[in-house]
Amino acid sequence: MPSAPSPRTLLLAALFACSALAGCQKNAQSRGGRTLALAHCRLKGFGSEALCGSLQVFEDRAARKGRTIDLKVSVLPALSADPLPDPIFLLAGGPGQAATEAFAPLLRALAPLRRTRDLVFVDQRGTGASRKLDCALVAKDAALKERFEQKFDQEKIAACARTLDADPRFYTTPLAMDDLDDVRQALGHARINLWGGSYGTRAALVYARQHPDRVRSLVLDGVAPLTLLLPLYFARDAERSLRLTLAQCEADKACAARFPGLQQRFEELLARLAVHPERVRVDDPLTGAPLELEITQRRLVENLRGLLYSAELTALLPLTLERAAGGDFRSFVAEANQLTAVQDGIALGMFLSVVCSEDVPFVAEEKIDELAGKSFIGAWSARELLQSCASWPRGSVPRGYRDAVRSEAPALLLSGELDPVTPPSWADEALRTLPNGVHLVAAGVGHGVTAVGCVPDLVQRFLDKGSAKELDASCLRTVQRPPFFLGFAGPAP
Repeated sequence: MPSAPSPRTLLLAALFACSALAGCQKNAQSRGGRTLALAHCRLKGFGSEALCGSLQVFEDRAARKGRTIDLKVSVLPALSADPLPDPIFLLAGGPGQAATEAFAPLLRALAPLRRTRDLVFVDQRGTGASRKLDCALVAKDAALKERFEQKFDQEKIAACARTLDADPRFYTTPLAMDDLDDVRQALGHARINLWGGSYGTRAALVYARQHPDRVRSLVLDGVAPLTLLLPLYFARDAERSLRLTLAQCEADKACAARFPGLQQRFEELLARLAVHPERVRVDDPLTGAPLELEITQRRLVENLRGLLYSAELTALLPLTLERAAGGDFRSFVAEANQLTAVQDGIALGMFLSVVCSEDVPFVAEEKIDELAGKSFIGAWSARELLQSCASWPRGSVPRGYRDAVRSEAPALLLSGELDPVTPPSWADEALRTLPNGVHLVAAGVGHGVTAVGCVPDLVQRFLDKGSAKELDASCLRTVQRPPFFLGFAGPAP
């Protein structure tokens, strides 16, 4: 989900290359019925060689004429000499992330899945190399000050929509999932497994609705069912995550002793910044150069929401808030700077095409204030997005699109206890219409569970068995939140 994007500490280490890539390519190319030509390629961050190609689709799928899109398709072939016929298609989040870019940090966790199945990455229309709808509000090489203080510029967004070499109305999820089925067919697969993360779970559910006979199984990590409207629940769900994190600090003897009265100090900080934004001098976390930044209440809360995506960063949250309450924002700025890499990976135009067509038309404005309530986020971000959508070309979605998706496919639903955007309650809701599904919650984890602890093994066992029933997930009891930092030397020994 947006983007408000999903920052976490990136996993390093690349997937081991196939010992005989030519043999892997032979295995991959020998699938019956394949019509899509693939050639050797290297993807940034993937470590091993992949096979890449492109599939041309019409931008306007209904008219079947006019502008076309070359969808970028990449395959990491199975390492087995006799791979299974049903690959895993991986659907990225955002909306706006490109699959061929977003999954590099997860490859180590996904490595076991590649032993017997191809991994397939398709840049969804409007992302990556598939006619990216890029509406950058600031340059990617802009100075930290400009990036930190950037505003959601409505005029720039409207101008971007006018100058794109694309019709933003045709970059919705239903159209993209018909594209994905074209890729499935071109690769010669009768059925596929779908792994979706965040917005990718919506995409996977839409595919399962539109092409039910082609789905062998669903793995949904950070579940965003069709009943979750963006940005309606942003403030409420982020508030839950923040308060739960602070409550866990209060329940931890060492954290509570080190940071007494933290919730009250946080409230006082918000109130102070609402009246008097602070001009602070900090050192650029990358260059060390001195900077002067303005810290407003809005700037504080929007970055705090981003930090809540990562359990590792929430382990620093009490320390960060305590220092900020005392006027020292250096650690806050350094942590917020980590969010920019994730934000750079989001195609803002594609994000708007999805949200303005699929979510905002169903949002009742009076519900925004009701759900934002007295949350630390407030209603400003939701209202700002609604204003942006007023000038963004709006596509159409099928009747009943926002209804819950019912699928008989085996489904493994994964949630992080502390997730600020897709908390476990959303997976519980999705599970009601997934009768062959199981929902697992990882304690102390934020947004994204696949790479945590024993979860990669659970995903592999689920896929091998083709069923979520009787899946022994007792190993999840060993997953715990990272200990709170009591100082910059780390947690208590």
